[in-house]
Amino acid sequence: MVEPAAQARERIVGPGRIVVKVGSSSLTMDGGRRLDPERIEALVAALANRRLTGDQVVLVSSGAIAAGIGPLGLVRRPRDLATQQAAASVGQGALLAAYTGAFAAYGLTVGQVLLTADDVTRRSHYTNARRTLDRLLDLGIVPIINENDTVATHEIRFGDNDRLAALVSHLVAAHSLVLLTDVDGLYDGPPSEPGTSRIPLIRSLADLESVRIGGTGSMVGTGGMATKIEAAAIANSAGVTAVLCAATAVGSALAGEDVGTVFLPGAGGRGSRKLWIAHATTPRGTLTVDAGAVAALVERRKSLLPAGITAVAGSFVDGDPVDVAGPDGSVFARGLVSYDASELPQLLGRSTRELARALGPEYEREVIHRDNLVIR
Repeated sequence: MVEPAAQARERIVGPGRIVVKVGSSSLTMDGGRRLDPERIEALVAALANRRLTGDQVVLVSSGAIAAGIGPLGLVRRPRDLATQQAAASVGQGALLAAYTGAFAAYGLTVGQVLLTADDVTRRSHYTNARRTLDRLLDLGIVPIINENDTVATHEIRFGDNDRLAALVSHLVAAHSLVLLTDVDGLYDGPPSEPGTSRIPLIRSLADLESVRIGGTGSMVGTGGMATKIEAAAIANSAGVTAVLCAATAVGSALAGEDVGTVFLPGAGGRGSRKLWIAHATTPRGTLTVDAGAVAALVERRKSLLPAGITAVAGSFVDGDPVDVAGPDGSVFARGLVSYDASELPQLLGRSTRELARALGPEYEREVIHRDNLVIR
């Protein structure tokens, strides 16, 4: 009988599209101040081998800011946004040049795709990015994706490429996502502590309840174990198998060997629209609802009506994403609102029938329709 972990790894070996994410610390040397050609060549060798077998490979790569640190004469990763953008502007060219040369040795062509959070928050941008990536892959190109740090602001940035990679795995309908890091998998405690061991398989989030997870990243990166687990969960919610492993083990992971930690998707992933609302949107405000509305939304899967809303916060317009919070302030849902923020205060606590009589038939509608609502 095949073990569950082995079955899970067979999914990664299976044919189709695969997304691989690599962080800055896995690509650099000298304390993260310049790119390491040997590390890049080793990564590319593993990806090229997979690509040349007929599979389609997408690489989500950090490293632009780190690659710009040395040329700018900096001694460490900059903290302010303007200098980060300057470093990214200088480093992005160096990073792409390194990948272009490395893949060319295998007869493969790369294409650069720079995204901001806005590109997967706005539905029109999201679908356009999908079309572009589909076409690149159909043409035999290896897309290399990074966040567009040179134009991103604090308000519209991912913060790390783990979440971006998870969203890209859904965007391109990949069967697997490989998250490369500095450690060889998820452990049941801090890896440096005696007695801890690698966890080969995570079947569901319940398996993580007893695991202590740190959230800090490396000196040159912005991610951490917590963000990688979140990314794996996002991928799993779209039906994508995820594996977390050391960058040096990427070839073994792609071959289905027992390395890293595999995260299994649950039965029946969310549809495209629901996944987009849940993970690819930035809320423009918050609607606080009463206990009755919480029960209606969570237990009976109803739409959100004005009668159940007790407070409105934020600045949003019809069609924007907003969070929904219970009486205690905890957010439990996200959806696309059907009213402007300025309209809602006069509607709170009133039934749609009453609103239609008082204000007109156009007000006899849900604040968030159930088809546009995702419960967390």
